Amino acid sequence: MSLKRKIALTLSISFSLLFGIVLIIIYVSFNDFRKEEFRERFVRRLDFTTNFISKSKNFEMEAPIFFNENSDNILLNETILIFNSKKELIYSTIKDRKITWDRNLLKEVDQKKSIHIEKTFPEVYAALRNINGENYYILTSAFDTNGQSKLDYLKYLLITAYITSTLLIGFFSYYFMGRFLRPLEDLNKEISEVTAHKLTTQVPVEHSNDEISILARSFNTMIVRLNDVFQSQKDFTASASHEIRTPITRMAFQLENLIKLEQHSPETFSALKQMQKDVYQLSDLTNSLLLLTKFDKENIQSIYEEVRIDEVIFESFEQVQKSYPNLKMDFLIAENESENAFLTIEGVQSLLDIVFINLLKNAAVYSDDGDAKVLITEDDRNIIVEVASVGNAISEEEQSRLFDAFMRGNNAQHIAGSGLGLRIVKRILEYHGAEIQYSSPEQNINKFSVVFNK
Repeated sequence: MSLKRKIALTLSISFSLLFGIVLIIIYVSFNDFRKEEFRERFVRRLDFTTNFISKSKNFEMEAPIFFNENSDNILLNETILIFNSKKELIYSTIKDRKITWDRNLLKEVDQKKSIHIEKTFPEVYAALRNINGENYYILTSAFDTNGQSKLDYLKYLLITAYITSTLLIGFFSYYFMGRFLRPLEDLNKEISEVTAHKLTTQVPVEHSNDEISILARSFNTMIVRLNDVFQSQKDFTASASHEIRTPITRMAFQLENLIKLEQHSPETFSALKQMQKDVYQLSDLTNSLLLLTKFDKENIQSIYEEVRIDEVIFESFEQVQKSYPNLKMDFLIAENESENAFLTIEGVQSLLDIVFINLLKNAAVYSDDGDAKVLITEDDRNIIVEVASVGNAISEEEQSRLFDAFMRGNNAQHIAGSGLGLRIVKRILEYHGAEIQYSSPEQNINKFSVVFNK
């Protein structure tokens, strides 16, 4: 998830939680206000009834007329029960059905003088009043339909406001975060375009002191330092490789001349041959490093040319055979039905030569019989080159590190080498968008598979 979405989502969730809490507080406060208001209406109604009883000369005769004339003051679906001091019902507004009441409620009224029961439906308010020297129990029940309808309407409004506000804050958070973070996205785009050949490129910096401008200036400073280090390393590698080639060439030439002389003892001749192999290996390594300093993954495609992979393999075999004359190559092209099977790829032949020189050299050095089996398979999408040889296989533990620099397996303990060959091979193939894999399909079989995309 992008930073913009994370910030927008965090703001939306935070706002939703806070706004939801505020709306719940409003709803609960209004509900408490409704209950208190309804209770006050009960009290006013009780005072109204008490005042009537105190002034009435004949309560039972005058009550129906009085309550009928003052019906505007009656609560919705109001029911009034009036009891005398003996808890006998002396008046009721219920005329058409049987009247029941809770006698325990009257006993509780004796103790508390007034009771408001909110949890029942309808709500009940009961009170004990002394009127003209006599006790009266007045029970009033009613529905707070008006207050409840207002509460329901408020709930609807609050829910609607919550949903609408949450959606709006989510939209505006995402929109404004996009605008605020636009300079950071532009900076990221500029940074992603910086490569080994564009280390001198400076990202644009706005004339402000915000965090993004500070980051851009710091990045530009880092780019300058990296370019200095990278250029120094590249110049050193190129210069060192170039300077080393001359003495190595002279050494190889002198060794060849010495070997041609026939007055050497067997021990001296063997030592000279070993020295010649070491010089050739050093020469190959130097040439590889020198070539790699000229290219990188970003600009190598500009010098691609059409290369026949079988010709590369034969040229590489001839180069390796100079140092290992006993090496044999069993070359085979698999039959296929593809109409576009031309064994050609786009690449740099000098670098591809290094790939197969290293693979064939490994077959010569690490095989038991000095025989390399090369199989080329082509389909509509890939060209696969397999180089297999018979010898001690590499353990599964070492296979994961096989293409690391200076990695040498247990089967190379007594064989001279730098441990850089396969690392260079993998890097060159990465430049060409290709892959290399190692496998041991059978016991004592080492197979390298190179997969080129057409």
